[in-house]
Amino acid sequence: MQRWRGLDHLPGGWGRCVVTIGVFDGVHRGHQALIARAVALAADKRVPSVLITFDPHPSEVVRPGSHPAQLTSLHRRAELVEGLGVDVFCVIPFTPELSRMPADEFAHEVLVDRLHAAAVVVGENFTFGHRAAGNVGLLRELGTRFGFVTEGADLVTDDGVTYSSTYIRACIDAGDVATAAQALGRPHRLEGIVVRGDGRGKDLGFPTANLSTTRFAAVPADGVYACWFVDGAGRRRRAAVSVGTNPTFSGRERRVEAYVLDVDEDFYGQRVALDFVRRLRGMEKFDTVEALLEQMHRDVAETRELLDAPDPA
Repeated sequence: MQRWRGLDHLPGGWGRCVVTIGVFDGVHRGHQALIARAVALAADKRVPSVLITFDPHPSEVVRPGSHPAQLTSLHRRAELVEGLGVDVFCVIPFTPELSRMPADEFAHEVLVDRLHAAAVVVGENFTFGHRAAGNVGLLRELGTRFGFVTEGADLVTDDGVTYSSTYIRACIDAGDVATAAQALGRPHRLEGIVVRGDGRGKDLGFPTANLSTTRFAAVPADGVYACWFVDGAGRRRRAAVSVGTNPTFSGRERRVEAYVLDVDEDFYGQRVALDFVRRLRGMEKFDTVEALLEQMHRDVAETRELLDAPDPA
């Protein structure tokens, strides 16, 4: 898969293509269906498939300070869409100038002049252009004028719930990572660099890897979770993960700390990932260290049992 930053340096001789457009944060099951349709249509037309996303999130440019929690980094997003068969992952810098571009100008400049789109596949709730004035109906009209086909794909729902990045963020914010995983089609992943902590976990017999996450990362609600820990080499291990301020020791800084089971290794400095499988309990303040240790042993046992269980048929 090719990865482009902007559209200023397209390969020479670039021909027609099929384009799908969106932020695609999370690459959830709704996104996956949309991308699959674009990839299939591109295969039918024997042209490349191009996925356009934006950085930073458009809301942060239009309404500074409103950046939503980020479900996937751009790097992770690219990995996921590559696995879905996309030929080109294109990140367009979202600038104030772009936010003010009229919808018809965006369609002509980006889709026609630059990409030579043969078809454009978007969700039925897609909007574009200045003040989000453009919608699927307008895109169809512009396609007729400029020579491309527009498909508006239905949103993906399950039991009356429409899968969206907003819905998944709400699940994660509530600590319901299991429901978030259903909508994502995989566990929610949190990435970060392992940094030095207080060393208290090691003293208690539960050494932890402390993650420094990015500013807008979607960190689940405070509590203890069963997770898969993916180290810098891509190895996956079981982990009991604490998210919160550690109230037993009057902590104030919110941290993400992973106790990796059955491993005696220092992960300091590595970029690692946590795949959140299930919330075990909320964050609690214990009266004694002994009571905390008893609960930690129970958390580890529950994590082991949960992650060792076979996947349901």
